[in-house]
Amino acid sequence: MRTFSKLASKLQQPSSKQRKEKKDLKFNKQRLRFLSQTQKIKQGSEGVVYWMNRDHRVQDNWALIYAQQLALEEKLPLHICFCLVVPQNSELATIRHFGFMLRGLEEVAKDCSALDIQFHLLQGSVGELLPGFVADWSFGAVVTDFSPLRTPLQWVEEVKKGLPSDIPFIQVDAHNVVPCWVASDKLEYSARTIRNKITKLLKEFLTEMPLVDKHPHTALRTAKPVDWAEALSSLEVDRTVEEVDWAKSGTAAGIAMLESFIDLRLKNFATQRNNPNSSAVSQLSPWIRFGHLSAQRVVLQVKCCGKSAGESVFSFTEELVVRRELTDNFCFYNPSYDSVKGANDWAQKTLKDHAKDPRPYVYTREQLEKAQTHDKLWNAAQYQMVIEGKMHGFLRMYWAKKILEWTSSPEGALSIAIYLNDRYELDGQDPNGFVGCMWSICGVHDQGWAERPIFGKIRYMNYKGCTRKFDVAQFERKYCPKDL
Repeated sequence: MRTFSKLASKLQQPSSKQRKEKKDLKFNKQRLRFLSQTQKIKQGSEGVVYWMNRDHRVQDNWALIYAQQLALEEKLPLHICFCLVVPQNSELATIRHFGFMLRGLEEVAKDCSALDIQFHLLQGSVGELLPGFVADWSFGAVVTDFSPLRTPLQWVEEVKKGLPSDIPFIQVDAHNVVPCWVASDKLEYSARTIRNKITKLLKEFLTEMPLVDKHPHTALRTAKPVDWAEALSSLEVDRTVEEVDWAKSGTAAGIAMLESFIDLRLKNFATQRNNPNSSAVSQLSPWIRFGHLSAQRVVLQVKCCGKSAGESVFSFTEELVVRRELTDNFCFYNPSYDSVKGANDWAQKTLKDHAKDPRPYVYTREQLEKAQTHDKLWNAAQYQMVIEGKMHGFLRMYWAKKILEWTSSPEGALSIAIYLNDRYELDGQDPNGFVGCMWSICGVHDQGWAERPIFGKIRYMNYKGCTRKFDVAQFERKYCPKDL
């Protein structure tokens, strides 16, 4: 087995030869789009700033790579800022999510210090703070990363309106292998319709990434040091949804999990990934969701190191690239990505036709949240999510479909599924989660199936079908309290 130190050294501390090779790598400008009319850096500026939003890492970050290249061209200092926004009185603002995020950002700040890049932590409204921050520090350009979700898109619009017209504002898709707007310029119907588009572009975009190196132009003004312990303790978030022990945040921990996947689990991925009792899945989604790991880096490492597991490499790449980037496509091009109104016409019709069908059981949101149903497998899956912050992918489908079956309306079912996913899943509040719920309840990226009560033509799953897939009793014993 490779040691973590060797893999981490290769990815984070390359040799002088690798360093030179990485410096020579080119940036594909299809990865960016200008959000401002002006494209030229303002003369007399005192730096370039990367507004970090979705991708919380230094290396393998196309947005930071481009920001550094801009700063080098103009011989300017390089800065990173992150705007910490805590929604007030939100059930989704938990210490599980914010603790994971802040500890990852602390690692980013340490990496920046070693590279002579200034790291700023701003707290408050993005639209109110960031334009003023840019003006106060006399930055000549703002680079940011990309998210298709409505709140980050709204932040981008607010910043765009607040920035002076002579400041270039540039967005780089640092999250997807193939940039979302390059992969497709429209809402795709399914994986089948986007697969060839992405596959054809992989040769161009699935490349090695330039190194973010020590920045040679030192800032005359330095960022205020961040008291990370204070930032964490002062967060006004729900602390009843506790942090989890199995997932340590940050790029280094993400690399360690990637290494363990390649060495121990990848070989079983193709045949065992739908078995919740088998150790076959990557477990990487929290680090990819918070941008601690680059999906592009993950694919490159899996393809490089998993040559003996060909079928698994193919299956994993399909999920990580095609399926995951399809979810960004859905959320970017469909404003109703978390609503029944965002489903295809056939799905909306069939759900409406069966909305008043009698339900065998009807549970409230509170009952579901507390895993108080008649179904031990569903309860076990819910307990796994609440305790570990991660439900097995196969069970997420079953779990969401049962919510449709046991609640009074499709709209209510979708709302509850998204709430539970976003509150407890460490990788929640992400396009994958929204689309997973929409697939299970609203048939998004799926086809119509044989019509049945409640579900209509939405794909059906049941307990008996799960027993044919894996040892259900074993999973129930592991996660259900003994008194259930």
